[in-house]
Formats: sequence, C-alpha cells, structure tokens
Amino acid sequence: MPQQPRRTIEIMDTTLRDGEQTSGVSFSASEKLTIAQLLLTEVKVDRIEVASARVSDGEFEAVKKITKWAKASGLLDKVEVLTFVDGETSVKWMQQAGGKVMNLLTKGSLNHLTHQLKKTPAEHFADVAAVLSLAKKKNITCNIYLEDWSNGMRHSPDYVYQYLDFLVKQPVKRIMLPDTLGVLTPGEVYQYVSAIVTRYPGIHFDFHAHNDYDLGTANVMEGVRAGAHGLHLTINGMGERAGNAPLASAIAVMHDFMPHIKTNVAEKSLYTVSKLVETFSGFRIPVNKPVVGENVFTQTAGIHADGDKKNNLYFSDLMPERFGRQRKYALGKTSGKANIENNLSQLGIKLSDADLKKVTQRIIELGDRKEVVTQADLPYIIGDVLDSNTIEDKVQINNYLLTHAKNLNPSVTLQISIDGETYEEQAQGDGQYDAFMNALKKVYKQRKTDLPVLTDYAVRIPPGGKSDALCETIITWSHHNREFKTRGLDSDQTVSAIKATQKMLNII
Repeated sequence: MPQQPRRTIEIMDTTLRDGEQTSGVSFSASEKLTIAQLLLTEVKVDRIEVASARVSDGEFEAVKKITKWAKASGLLDKVEVLTFVDGETSVKWMQQAGGKVMNLLTKGSLNHLTHQLKKTPAEHFADVAAVLSLAKKKNITCNIYLEDWSNGMRHSPDYVYQYLDFLVKQPVKRIMLPDTLGVLTPGEVYQYVSAIVTRYPGIHFDFHAHNDYDLGTANVMEGVRAGAHGLHLTINGMGERAGNAPLASAIAVMHDFMPHIKTNVAEKSLYTVSKLVETFSGFRIPVNKPVVGENVFTQTAGIHADGDKKNNLYFSDLMPERFGRQRKYALGKTSGKANIENNLSQLGIKLSDADLKKVTQRIIELGDRKEVVTQADLPYIIGDVLDSNTIEDKVQINNYLLTHAKNLNPSVTLQISIDGETYEEQAQGDGQYDAFMNALKKVYKQRKTDLPVLTDYAVRIPPGGKSDALCETIITWSHHNREFKTRGLDSDQTVSAIKATQKMLNII
C-alpha cells in the first residue's frame, strides 16, 4: 500500500485569551509579551490568540506591545485577537492596536442566537457580513468562531449548516468550531467534524476543545482524526471552568499515536513555557499533570526502578528527554534498593552493599512517617548512617516526652540506658532542647561524670528548600581540651539535636 502523506495540523495557542479567563488570573502587558515571544519563537506554535478587543486599557496596551514586536519580527500574521459583531467598534480597536488578524465571535447555535441576541438568522448573518466587509476594506484578516457550535450540532444542525453555507461565500480565512461548554464526547466530535469537513472541502476548520468532562485531549484526537485542520490549545490547560485542552498533552498524543499527523511545535520547549506561565499566573500545575507535572517522570515503586535498570522495562515512548526533562526515582518507603542506587548514581556516589542496606532502611523509616525524601537529602542521610557506623552504642536514649505550652517553661521527661543501667529524670529549660540537656545533666551527675560543653549549634536543611523531610543539626562540643562535632538527622529539629547528643554521649 502507498504510504499516506503526513498532514500538518496548525496549532493556535489561546493561553493569553481563553487561558487568561481562568478564574483569578490576569497577565500584565509585559508578561503577555514574554509569553507571546516564547510561544512563537521557542515553542513554535503557528498562531497565538492574545486578547479580547475592548476589554480594558491594559488589554489594549498588551496587544500594542505584542503587535509592535511581532511586526518587527515578521510574525504579525500569527497574532490574533477575539472581536465582536459590533459594527465598526472592534475593527477600529484592531486598527489602533496594530492587529491584522481578528477572530470574530458569532453564534453557532440557534439557542444562543434566539435567547442572547434575540435575532433571526438572517439578521445575524447580515450583521456578520457588515463586519467582515469592513475588516476586508481595512486589510484585516478574519477568522470566525461559531460560539456554542457543539450544542448547535446537537440541537439545531439545520441552523449550523445554513450559517456555514453563508460563511463559505464570505471573506473568511478560517472557520473555528468550539465545544464552548465542553459537552461533547469523542464520538460526537468525530461525527460532527467529519460531517462538516466532508461537506465543505477546501475550507480550513479549527477545533476548539474544553475539558469539563476531562475529555479535552481525547476530543482533540478525534477532531484531528475527523479532518480538522487546526486546533486551539492552552498552556497547562488553562481556561474557564475546567479549562481548555492542554497544549503539551495534545502534542504528545498526536506525535505518538497519529503517524500521519505532524505539527511544528518544539516539544523540548513545552516544559519551560509551562513553568513560566505557572509563575506568571499563580495557577499551579498539579504534580500529576501529564507531560508537565512535577511527578509524571518519577518512578516510586522499587520494582519499576529495578526494571528500568535491567532493560528499561518501565519506559514508554513518553520519554522525559523529549520535553527537556529528566527521569527521577522517588525516595520513600516503596523505593527499594534499585531506586536508591539510581539516585546515588546520578550523584556519582557508590556505596558498599552493607552501607546501601542501611541507607535504604533509613529512607524506608522516613517514608513510613510520610516524610518526603529527595535526592538532595541523600548526602545527609549517607553522612548520618556512615557516621553512626563508627560509634559503639553504649548509651541509648530509650524514651522522652517533650512538652511546650504557652506561658510555661518547656519540660522533658527522659529515660536513658548507660552500660545496661536505666535512668529516668525530669527537667525544665528555656527551650525543649535546653530542658532535655538539663535532664541529661541530672543523670550524669548521679554517675559523677561531667558532660562536654556545647560550644556551637548549627541547623541546616538540604539545598533548594524542596523537602521538609530532613533537618541536620551539627553540634560542636568541648571536652577535656579537645573539640569534636556530632550530627543528628531527623524531620524535627529538636529530635535531630537529641540524636546528635546521643552520638556525643557514646563518643565520651
């Protein structure tokens, strides 16, 4: 069989228009310009929709900044603005803002036309024709949105076809079919788009999906399969309600499962622009969001890490390197030795089997307490485990109760074993650790032994502040004219100091 030629799908990113309609999100003019530049020059989408006409002075200034840059860069025909059927108003706004492509919002269902505009089809078509004619005279390219097209196809298909019969004779470059309320199933998308594409060959149709039923990416796939020529997507799936079909997911699906489809999008730039938009918008990406979520290329189960190590058994075509990312192996109670070895390898560290077993056990203990352990924590854990290996355990802190209440001195009840003999004492102090040390001094006073003097106390956490799992306390002691340090590691600062103190007691 002859190979089917590959078809290029035109990608229009509408993060700066439809995506900005996410509740609580508003980009500044300079943020919009930065995102627009990245989308066109790095991500290489074919078009961007950057604003709605007439919304605000800020929106007007943002569009002016973007069109000025785009014109100087030879990209002005890729910058689009949502406009309205409002006589000359939107066209004049476009001219003043320097825009050359407008996306005219019109009615794609009889329900919207009748109850919102309260007009007949003939009246609406005449209003649309007047705007299109004026835009053509002003040298502005027009694309047409059929708002609520999905419900139009469900409940008033005769109206939709009547309108399309009119539009294909007008000066329109693209006709855009939005599932405005995100109500279509994948089967309906295929049925409706294929019917329209078949009926109007030679006309460019875009499909615009929303994600209200979490079907956005599936609907995009079916829209393309049905013959849509372009797609409207947003970074991180931003948009009203449940958002729009997400750019990264849609691109991955088309590139991996549709061999006869191609896009101009650069996959390696998707994660970078995703994180930038997350920062500008304050709209946080769920950690499990496909392609761009923080955890989606992280293996947690030890058996998966073991399989990856042996023959990439848990790899798929969705490789993190495609998107400028790196596979990670989570550290926790399900990690197993292979996960930890993978992380150590990335840090350039090799341990003996015995030490690796101890490190693994320590990570499992932290995981059982629901602590998050990261690769940055590993050197601290290793240091603590190897340090503990060199110290003989003659002193054991069996138990302690720390209390801290408002307007009362912190207190501690301590139980400790020294050379097999058990002691129990209570004490108060200026802080919990001070109370602990006061109780300890009482025990050692009974044994007629002086404790070292604490000369320095330092606390640190792994770099980057990404983990609340670990806190390392380093205490410097002076004893019989010599100075030494001990380290303690725990998620609680006081407990890590107590662990450092237990090491000191065993050293002396």
